[in-house]
Amino acid sequence: MTSPDLPAELKAALDGKLRGFSRSDAAGRAASISKTYRDGGGSGAIRSEADALAYALARMPATYAAVSAGLNALAEIMPDFAPKSLLDVGAGPGTATWAAAEAFPSLRDFALLDANDALRALALDLARDSTRLREIAYERGEARAALAKSDAADLVVVSYMIGELGDTERRALAELMWAKTRETLLVVEPGTPAGYARIIALREHLIARGAHVAAPCPHDGKCPLQAPDWCHFTQRLQRSRAHKQVKGVELPFEDEKFAYVALTRTPGTIHPARVLAQPIVGKAEISAKLCTTDGLVVARIPHRVKADYARARRWRWGDAVMDES
Repeated sequence: MTSPDLPAELKAALDGKLRGFSRSDAAGRAASISKTYRDGGGSGAIRSEADALAYALARMPATYAAVSAGLNALAEIMPDFAPKSLLDVGAGPGTATWAAAEAFPSLRDFALLDANDALRALALDLARDSTRLREIAYERGEARAALAKSDAADLVVVSYMIGELGDTERRALAELMWAKTRETLLVVEPGTPAGYARIIALREHLIARGAHVAAPCPHDGKCPLQAPDWCHFTQRLQRSRAHKQVKGVELPFEDEKFAYVALTRTPGTIHPARVLAQPIVGKAEISAKLCTTDGLVVARIPHRVKADYARARRWRWGDAVMDES
């Protein structure tokens, strides 16, 4: 399992870029950029090297943690998946590429796409001294136009990007990404009701075009959750000193909430249930909300069944488990 924390090479590269960089200036820039994202402006507020670095300091750790969690789930469900090529759509500073390189040592070819020049320059700087990523190919351009010219890849990843698009453009991009996917497509979005809704819409759209769900769902059917409930997960990551300074916080860790789906061209043979919330552990029983091949189930594992109870005590939100109901 890949760690949710940034790898040593990436930390060292970021530290090198930070020398002489004002933390207070970075905090101000990061706050402004975050507001632009929340208002639907995407990466338009990132125009300079300083902007790109401030964004990376504020968001790269959490994005890396969420993408790593999705890749870990994919690797668990598809243990024989050994992709050789990656296509990172809306790559930004290259966060998902770093996560994929850690999760899949088999990767050799890395292609990144983004329209933002400042983020592209930062990504290339951060990868320059990496033992694995120094030869990445990073193309500049609007996602659909750049994708149309790109080669297909074994693994395609798009993280925290489709929310910047309208519904029609998002559907068109989803079809194009799927066309460029030889084996598996991973899409990660914020763990909000809106992020979940985008994931579910893309999931349904591509299932209708022949895709199969590898994770988190144990089936290709309709999501069994009903509003106001929504499917999302959380990943805890440690905050560095610089990360805390830029975010203006003291807490040494952060819990990133995210939604994701991994879609494959080949139906899987492993269909474990997925834990949709932190199980409730009581003296008499453990209660766990599970998504199963039969739909939504609240599993109740009694204390008297010692082996099952002990196993269920180890369940965590987001885990793939055998349904003990």
